[in-house]
Amino acid sequence: MKFADLFRKKKKEVYPEYLYTEEELNEYEEYVTETFGKFDKVFHEMVSPDIHLDVVIIPPGRDPFYRLVTMGAGAYAMNIPDDLVLYNLKHAEYTITLPADWNLNSSAEEDYWPIRILKSTARIPVQSGSWLGTGHTIHGNADKAPFASNTRLNSILLMPALDRKNGCEASVVLGSSRKKINFYELVPLYQNELEYKFEHGYDAFLDMIPDDAFPLITRPDRKNWIE
Repeated sequence: MKFADLFRKKKKEVYPEYLYTEEELNEYEEYVTETFGKFDKVFHEMVSPDIHLDVVIIPPGRDPFYRLVTMGAGAYAMNIPDDLVLYNLKHAEYTITLPADWNLNSSAEEDYWPIRILKSTARIPVQSGSWLGTGHTIHGNADKAPFASNTRLNSILLMPALDRKNGCEASVVLGSSRKKINFYELVPLYQNELEYKFEHGYDAFLDMIPDDAFPLITRPDRKNWIE
């Protein structure tokens, strides 16, 4: 089944100013399949207040984990600072990696929170008139509460998603429109990891991540990299 066909069924429900064209959808589907893996399931958004944001589910197969990738955020051009415009960062999609045994059919918050933070993160540039990119961090809750009762993770760091096939950061230039779509990996953090990143910076924080932590699979009880 073509992803563009799935998306067209929802077309009348979205805001056209934030909608990929049919050609862009086809190119996007091809890139996601080649880079992250084949998919046959999409979490469709029933109500779209701004951008229409679906989530592509790439099951374990080529890789031994789930890969969730947003579809729709990149149709919106973010408000990039003037000194960064030349880096072509206006359009972005987001991804998160989950263990192969994650229950994606559950609506319980203990299972759903990665999808929730994926969708809420993708909407931040639209709702705030700002932008997101490598090294940005996001507080999950004002009171520093964890994302759910089964984890102490409570915030997010954005890192470049990797195109492991080509050994580079994941991005695609859509030939039909020349839009460059950059992909960012959501990496949930513990509070002390967030504070370490604030105090020492992005590069220093990367040095704290052990080699055996890659690929960065989101686990509710993963080892704390600072402790």
